Amino acid sequence: MGSGGVGGYFGARLAQAGNQVSFIARGRHLEALRAKGLTVESALGEAQLKVRAFQDPRDAGAADVVVFAVKLWDTEGAAEQLRPVVSRGVVIPFQNGVESIERLAAVLGPERVMGGSAYIATRIAAPGVIEHTGTMARLRFGPVMASQRKAAESFLQACKAAGINAELTDDIVAVNWEKFAFLVAVSGTTALARAPLGVVRADPDLRWMFEQTMRETWALARRRGVKLADDFVEKQMGFLDTLPAEMRASMAHDLEAGNRLEAPWLCGAVARMARESGIDAPVNRAVFAALKPFVNGSAGKAA
Repeated sequence: MGSGGVGGYFGARLAQAGNQVSFIARGRHLEALRAKGLTVESALGEAQLKVRAFQDPRDAGAADVVVFAVKLWDTEGAAEQLRPVVSRGVVIPFQNGVESIERLAAVLGPERVMGGSAYIATRIAAPGVIEHTGTMARLRFGPVMASQRKAAESFLQACKAAGINAELTDDIVAVNWEKFAFLVAVSGTTALARAPLGVVRADPDLRWMFEQTMRETWALARRRGVKLADDFVEKQMGFLDTLPAEMRASMAHDLEAGNRLEAPWLCGAVARMARESGIDAPVNRAVFAALKPFVNGSAGKAA
């Protein structure tokens, strides 16, 4: 559900392995998928696939597992569309942010929703074409209810058979916050600076901004009872130095293209949740304030 960078890439790998995969998309991307198939450009292996592509999930039929990868502003609307096809299956949100499990559960029921995090730098390079930067391509997911364990294990087997680096975790909430803390820093700095990670980590001031946005998110997680390690930020700063210099967050790509931004659910969410938790997150507040004029697309359309 959502066949952009994340859904398109991992869906392609699952389809390559012989699974029946339906790609839900819209607009020119959907037209290209139907006419020319799905192309994946990746150092882990190129792919050109004929795919089952639909606009309405009902046309695809019932699903055992839904890889849910729509933009955060489309969450509730996309979840409503899934009601007819997941009466027995599970939905795994591989979105940015840390509020997807609750948002989806409110629409579909908690028994239908697991948790997940995707680690990959991808984008739609052209309609029907997914471009993968670097070689990081990992999925971590897990049940939030005991009744979901069997479905989680089945999906893990399918991922491993497809050559996907996948992990089943017992504490998906902590995993999601780990990814969120790092992503808030990546997305905020690469978007605000209009520069890739190589520039961000080499500049002392941008590197400081990166670390402070992550440190504020770490403090927020700890305040909310999420068990992030004491040395989490230091280890993530080391991880930053291993990533491709040309890597940018999807929000940076969206900003450059004049598209809507997920900032309200990333740096903006940190500022909001910090305020609700009785603490402050001044650097994330500042990053969000600077991005607000672009949240709805081109400059001048303030949130």
